[in-house]
Amino acid sequence: MNYTYVLAPGTQVREEDFGLLFYSMRGPRLHFISLGNLLDSRFFIGKQTVDQWLAERDPDNTVSREQLSGLKNVLGQLRDKGVILER
Repeated sequence: MNYTYVLAPGTQVREEDFGLLFYSMRGPRLHFISLGNLLDSRFFIGKQTVDQWLAERDPDNTVSREQLSGLKNVLGQLRDKGVILER
């Protein structure tokens, strides 16, 4: 995955016990994602691709194919809903 992601204008993200909570001023709408510790809010500053992010935080490659697939699906859904932008 060679894209980076940033929050769409009017969107905020914060870390919760269950995962990440996205709040979009367009609506307003809330979006919850539960991905364990795969992502945190710093990912959405758009400086690293998913692969770079995971390589830095998971050097032993403990993330399963299912987890990676779930992560990519969630990012795609958030992109499609206009919560994040793909760059």
